Amino acid sequence: MSESPAAAGTFNLRRLLHPATVAVAGASPDPRSIGGAILRNLRGSGFSGPLTFVSPTRAEIDGQGCVKSLRDIPDGTDAVILNLPRGAIRQAIGDCVARHVGGAVVFATGFGESDAAGRAEQNAIAAQCREAGLALLGPNCLGFANYVDGVCASFEELCFEQRRIEPGRPRVAVIAQSGATAANVRSSLQARGIAVSHVISTGNEAVLQIEDFITYVMGEGVSAIALYVEQIRNPGAFVKIARRAREQGIPIVMLHPGRSARARAATQSHTGALTGDYVVMKTVVENEAVVLVETLDELFDATAILQRFPRPTAAGTAIITNSGAIRAVALDMMEDVGLPVARPDAATFAKLQALVPGEVDIPLDLGAAGYADGSIFTQTSEALLGDPATGSVIWAMTGGGPHQQRAKVQAMIPLIHTTNKPLILTITGDGAPLDGQFLTAVRENEIPLLRSPERALRAMAALHRHAVARDAAAERRSPVRKVPALDGVGALPEHVGKAWLRKLGVPVPSGRLVRTVQQAQDVARAVGFPVVIKAQVPGLQHKSDVGAVIVGIRDASELSAAWERLHSNLSACAAPAQPDGVLVEQMAPCGLEMVVGAKNDPRWGPVILVGLGGVWIEALRAVEFLPPDITRARAIQRINTMKGSALLGPFRGQPARDVGALADLVLTLGNAVRADPSIQEIDINPVMVLAAGAGVLALDALIVRH
Repeated sequence: MSESPAAAGTFNLRRLLHPATVAVAGASPDPRSIGGAILRNLRGSGFSGPLTFVSPTRAEIDGQGCVKSLRDIPDGTDAVILNLPRGAIRQAIGDCVARHVGGAVVFATGFGESDAAGRAEQNAIAAQCREAGLALLGPNCLGFANYVDGVCASFEELCFEQRRIEPGRPRVAVIAQSGATAANVRSSLQARGIAVSHVISTGNEAVLQIEDFITYVMGEGVSAIALYVEQIRNPGAFVKIARRAREQGIPIVMLHPGRSARARAATQSHTGALTGDYVVMKTVVENEAVVLVETLDELFDATAILQRFPRPTAAGTAIITNSGAIRAVALDMMEDVGLPVARPDAATFAKLQALVPGEVDIPLDLGAAGYADGSIFTQTSEALLGDPATGSVIWAMTGGGPHQQRAKVQAMIPLIHTTNKPLILTITGDGAPLDGQFLTAVRENEIPLLRSPERALRAMAALHRHAVARDAAAERRSPVRKVPALDGVGALPEHVGKAWLRKLGVPVPSGRLVRTVQQAQDVARAVGFPVVIKAQVPGLQHKSDVGAVIVGIRDASELSAAWERLHSNLSACAAPAQPDGVLVEQMAPCGLEMVVGAKNDPRWGPVILVGLGGVWIEALRAVEFLPPDITRARAIQRINTMKGSALLGPFRGQPARDVGALADLVLTLGNAVRADPSIQEIDINPVMVLAAGAGVLALDALIVRH
């Protein structure tokens, strides 16, 4: 994975984010202005250190004298807030350097997100800062709020009811490349009573990047980190810090738009982001147990749950409800989002049966049983939470009146403080009013409260994927083994790729490259009819499209006719180069056509692809992307749950397929692209997956090297 010049370690982020002294250029006494909002936030956050105002036109602001220029601020000022237009920023940064400032916040826009001139100006400012060791936040950002130490360098309208965070309380850091999104996530979490330690809007990240701020807040005792990212500019550094967070038990929840072509275009106009391959990014970051979510609601909800329960398990989810309708809807949705239903053991079911009249199953519908006695919720939850097959419990409730709402929360309080498994309360109906005493109890006890079971299920599905990836990452991964050398660059001919695969131990059909029809006849007799012949032309990747592949040749006379037809087709299509020859191979037995491939992304590194092959890969896109260091057991599990995986089992009279051999091929290619960075792509399509125990055959092979 490529890495840009690292910022971490060359700047003192503590001087920027926890300054003892602050200067504001562009301060104003007008509370309606940006300069006035900055002063209101500094004072409201509780900052009590020396504060210097810089104004070339004002002698004083609110009774405090101003200096005329940044050259006049105290030498060694920790942080400077630059509320200045774009054209004044470069000179201001030079003045900060001259006064040995630790860090600066730049709100101004019109830099790297705008045009070539803006990008050039941003690069020049970044060079100034790097040379001097000046920690720059922005430009095009909303600044930051530090609730731990009581300092805010932002013009967002903030409420400081949450002033300082008491020691030991779980807390969340919010880091976003979008200032508005940072504010939305912060306000959503604080509205739920969740302690937010830092809110950092990184903007264009001219100097300091997302990884630098993750590193900083990890050292500040956060229990979870919420990210909104439109471009990860330094994938290598991001993966390293994500691995550290995983190892330290600090979950990272990330929303990264860019799954669609239109979303990728939108991000380029927003922060100057040049987004890479979303699927590759997703595969790599989820391999380090980053919780990658797809909506803002999921970002809010998953973060809120992880703040309270930072280490969810990969076991199934149990739902307790007082509505048969919710039970039915939940079952459908759990299947849709890939969230497994908890399957408790017989002893747990016996406990539930003793508590609940009628049929007992998961989801557990209590009906009206809890109306008069809320303890039924407590007792059934205790039974489920005590079962190893239960990883989390969701109370999916219709709220009822104030009395019923209070009864539900009182029933949950004894559990919420004694379990490490996520316990979530949902009250259906966004517009339905909630009792004030109920809400107070929810906040005081930090109970995750959502307004629909669907939101809870989506969030828990993301956390289930996180737990599975976290557990898989903790397994021992195989060391990289040396692989045979490859010759040539660009797209290598099929016969070269197959010869290399054979050396790796990958089964390929019996056959040989020939240059005459007589040699073809000799090979066909040696391997046995029927055979297939394929022209081997450098640069010709889709041979079947131009008639350069002829299959099902049953005898010598058919082979002679096919030889003539093949060369006639090549002449008609104006082949890009002279053929190396013709590959004559034994026809493969019947099986299921799959594809296994690898891509070595220049920024993110290698990933493996496995899916339905042949024409199906383009028609159905039934593929799964896997990390190259995946374990065999995990590869088998992922293959068996991918789209179209039913075809791998006994299906319409066809036998079950050799999934183990397919997983072995995945591991072989994963090792190969880790061992040989010159390999850009491998595409084995199709791979014929034979009956269980009979293995696989690589029927075609495209390898691209640089």
